[in-house]
Amino acid sequence: MIFDVTGFGARGDGEALDSDAINAAIQAARAAGGGTVRLPAGRYLCFSIRLASGVTLKLEDGCVLLAADPARHGGAYDPPEDNPHDLYQDFGHSHWRNSLIWGADLEDVAIEGPGRIDGEGLTREGPGSRWRKQAGEFPLSMVGLSAEAMAELVPERAAMIGQGNKAIGLKRCRKVRLSGFTLVRGGHFAVLATGCEDLVIENLLVDTNRDGLDIDGCTRVRISGCRVNTPNDDAIVLKASMALGEALPTQDVEIVGCHVSGFDPGTVLDGSLGREQRLSPDQDRVTGRIKIGTESNGDFRRIRIADCVLERSRGLALETVDGGTIEDVEIRNVRLVEMTSSPLFLRLGARLRGPEGARPGALRRVSVSNLDGEGAFADLPVILAGLPDHPIEDVRLENLALSFLGGAEEAGVEPPELEDAYPEPRMFGDPPAWGLWARHVRGLEVTGLSLDGNADARSPVRVDGRPVAPEALASRPHGAA
Repeated sequence: MIFDVTGFGARGDGEALDSDAINAAIQAARAAGGGTVRLPAGRYLCFSIRLASGVTLKLEDGCVLLAADPARHGGAYDPPEDNPHDLYQDFGHSHWRNSLIWGADLEDVAIEGPGRIDGEGLTREGPGSRWRKQAGEFPLSMVGLSAEAMAELVPERAAMIGQGNKAIGLKRCRKVRLSGFTLVRGGHFAVLATGCEDLVIENLLVDTNRDGLDIDGCTRVRISGCRVNTPNDDAIVLKASMALGEALPTQDVEIVGCHVSGFDPGTVLDGSLGREQRLSPDQDRVTGRIKIGTESNGDFRRIRIADCVLERSRGLALETVDGGTIEDVEIRNVRLVEMTSSPLFLRLGARLRGPEGARPGALRRVSVSNLDGEGAFADLPVILAGLPDHPIEDVRLENLALSFLGGAEEAGVEPPELEDAYPEPRMFGDPPAWGLWARHVRGLEVTGLSLDGNADARSPVRVDGRPVAPEALASRPHGAA
């Protein structure tokens, strides 16, 4: 059955609030045993929209679902639900109801395009975690920020009441499909999915002002054909936090045929591909990448990333620092264009933002093949950095063609371990190699490595404190704890 929101009083004029009418249509569809809630062309100004099992929200061509602003539109978003498990991750990861569209404990739910979701009235900021240790809460690049700047980026919790800080929030949902729509200005997260199963995200255009697609503690996920532009944060990121009170794994995930980038906000949508913004809020260069971590209390298993493009972005990052294990990751056929950091960053650290007794996890069985960055000109090398007593294990790199800016005037020294620091490629400064730097890696196999660009005073390759000729890497597995 089809339930047209205009039949429930929605005006779609961009001035009257249509939240109640759309929610009434969703509830009517739910009561009928399921159906499609249709939003025809128009501008639907809304606070929180509550999804229901068995219901598809259909945004038709010309439809804009517009996030209202509490300061201007005489209303509020649903309040963030109580969560006793919000100690080890920030406010945004810990709540779902304070979203433009949200659903919890649902099954068989979908949002379909070709219309648009515009989070104009959402906030992109939110408080940090309440973890008492606070080590590794923020990247080292933010050390010099003033107290005033930090307060703007990380407001107090009281400031969040009535605000919406996500476009779509999903918690413990099954059989979810997000397909074919455009999403702009998504707040803290364009999509936050936590503890979900059988999630399909396909053919979305996301051009947003902070995180793009965040998948946290989810099983059986396919993200395909998406274009995600996020200069201020990560584009597609897998996480495994404690937001639901347990270290749920993120597993059996495919990210295929996607294009992520860090162009100026809104300029992928309009096609101008703006390049004026140079830095993200963390004071490092623009982001826009595909990442596993940083929230890593749980494990990451059987992750496949294939046939993707990363443009004007920080590259690929696999980071476990809170006790979780990353294993059985396959990355192949990825093209890098104009890297703003390291093309490939693997980090096993010991921030250990989690329950008492947390210990470093593991990062193992990672295969990367056909990584093409001949025109990328990254300003940092490939970085594989484990810990002395917890090495990264069994990494296979095959057919990597990468170009680098280089430019260091000195040979460089081994940087400190920084085991509890926030993991970012920039954390080690200029590593002592300009092409590939590996430390505390057991079982590193490299074949078909081509390094190009501005060679400098450093070695092109350095493994566990020793320069290694690139052509010698293929002769045997390298590295030890």
